[in-house]
Amino acid sequence: MSDPLPQTSFAARLRKRMSVAWHHGRFKASLRHLHGPKQRIAASDEVVLIALVRDGAYYLEAFFDHYRRLGVAHFVFFDNGSQDDTLERLRQEPDVSLLQSTLPWGAFENSFRNYAAKRFATDRWCLITDMDEIFDFEGSTEIGLAGLTAFLTRRGYTGVVAQMLEMFPKPPLREVATLSYAQSLLQFDYCDISSVTAHDYQSPGSGLGYFLRQNQTTAPEPKVLFGGIRGKVFGENCCLTKHPLVFVGPDVEPALHPHASTGIRIAPMTALIKHYKFANDALARDQASVAEGSISHGEDRQRLSVLAQTPDLSLWSPTAQRYPGITALQSQGFLQTDAAYSADLVQRKSEVLND
Repeated sequence: MSDPLPQTSFAARLRKRMSVAWHHGRFKASLRHLHGPKQRIAASDEVVLIALVRDGAYYLEAFFDHYRRLGVAHFVFFDNGSQDDTLERLRQEPDVSLLQSTLPWGAFENSFRNYAAKRFATDRWCLITDMDEIFDFEGSTEIGLAGLTAFLTRRGYTGVVAQMLEMFPKPPLREVATLSYAQSLLQFDYCDISSVTAHDYQSPGSGLGYFLRQNQTTAPEPKVLFGGIRGKVFGENCCLTKHPLVFVGPDVEPALHPHASTGIRIAPMTALIKHYKFANDALARDQASVAEGSISHGEDRQRLSVLAQTPDLSLWSPTAQRYPGITALQSQGFLQTDAAYSADLVQRKSEVLND
C-alpha cells in the first residue's frame, strides 16, 4: 500500500495554489483607477508615498503638510470604499494617484499595498505609511527624504526599519475626541516606552521570522519591539516595528505583511513613526470597526472593551514623558543610531552652513 503522505501534501499544495490564484483574481477584478497618473511618474531620486485610506478626510490636510515638507514627490492612495469626501478632496491634488478596491480590508490590505508599490514605485524609493502615522528620522529637517535616501543608496541599503511611538494627550481621551488632526499632532505630546519589549530581528519569537529571515542586516541589527502604551493599558500584543521605507528593486517584495517587506538590505539605524491611534474619536472608530468585523486580530475589540468601561480613561501615568525628540529616544534605547549616518549628517549640515 502506498504512503498517503505525498498525496496529502500534493493536495495541500494544490489547494494553496488555487487559493492564491482565487485571491489574486478577485483582487484584480475589483481594482479601479480613479484619479491621477496610472503608472510611475517619480524621478529616480524621488520618493513615492503609498497609503491605504478609508474615510480619511480628517487626516488629509495635516498629512499632506508633513509629507510634502519631508520631500515626498508623489502620493498614491489606495481607497477601500470611502463614504466621506476623501475621494473628492484627493481628486483636487495634482501629485496624487488614486486607486480603489472595496474588498475586505483585513483580507486584502497586503495586496493593496504591495500592488500599489510595485505599480508606482518600481526602481524607486517607496514610503509605506498609514494616515495616522508621522514618519520622522534623525536629521529630517536638515536633509529631508532626499538626503536620507541618498545616504542609503550610497551604502547599498534598500530598507529602513522604523519603531512606532504611540502619542497621546494628558487629558482623558474623550476630552480630545473632537480635535482636528493638526491639533492632535500638537496636543498629543506624551509617550510611554516603559513597557516596551524587544526581540532580536530574526527571532522566531516576534512572529515575523518567516519574513525577516529573507532580509539582510548589518550590525547592530535593529530590534523588533512590542507593547508600549497599548500593551500596558489595553493588553494588546501590538508590534511596534515596521519597514516603511523600501527601495522597490529586483527581488524586493514590499509590504507582504503590514509590518514587513522582504528581499531588502536593512540599514543599521532606525527611524521613528509617531503614531496617533487615539486621534479622531478612538472610541467611535473602534465601535465601528468591531461592528463591521473586517479586521480579525481583535485589538480593536480589546481597546473598545476598556474604553467603553472607562469613559474618563487617560493614557497618562507617572511613567509617561513629554515627547523628548529623536536624540533622546536614541539614548533611551528605543531608536538605534549609526555612526556612519550621523557623521554623514554632520558633514551635510556643515556644507549647508558654508554654502
